Amino acid sequence: MSITFYYGSGSPFAWRVQLALEHKALPYERKVLSFAAGDTRKPEFVALNPRHEVPTIVDGDFVLTESLAITLYLAKKYAHGALYPVRPQDEARAWQWSFWAIAEVDRGVNIWSLHAVRLPPDERDAALREAALGVLAAPFKVLDAALSENPYLLGPDFTIADLNVAAVISRAIDMDLSTWPNLENWLLRCLERPAARRALALKTRSDVETPVETTRRIARINRL
Repeated sequence: MSITFYYGSGSPFAWRVQLALEHKALPYERKVLSFAAGDTRKPEFVALNPRHEVPTIVDGDFVLTESLAITLYLAKKYAHGALYPVRPQDEARAWQWSFWAIAEVDRGVNIWSLHAVRLPPDERDAALREAALGVLAAPFKVLDAALSENPYLLGPDFTIADLNVAAVISRAIDMDLSTWPNLENWLLRCLERPAARRALALKTRSDVETPVETTRRIARINRL
């Protein structure tokens, strides 16, 4: 049975699900919704997600929203024992890192990328960009230290913990990460995986095709 994946053009969150689907090589139908055209507010989509937000997936008769909830669900259902840890302790650590990424680095990375890359140059705020770097320094130091002894967050193997954290901070690949060499090398390893390259190609194409007004709207909605 194919999964239906609702992807928002320009969304900084939906590509996380794209990354999980590509890593598990699951059959899926990708439906790109346009914020500008009001696709997320159309009745057929609001019936699935009353908050009219992406990403959203439909797996059989099961509907799920929130990007990292979706990636954890997909990994546990379709890649248990591979991408998803077997031991309860490792499962808990995967949750820990996933929640940490949302709480500690998600907003900072998105603010930085908007004001360093994604908004037109004359609309970028250098003060916001530098403030974001300041906020990220402490959590990046934590992540760098966690990667000092093993190539991945839970040990020698890539897991859903790495997928989720790398997805959240993926736009940091455009930063100067030389202060945190373990983080930098880990992020490159994560994003150079074949499945990640496929997902990034789709994300890059979507970014290029996203009208600048959509990027501005996403920034306003998320107070970035």
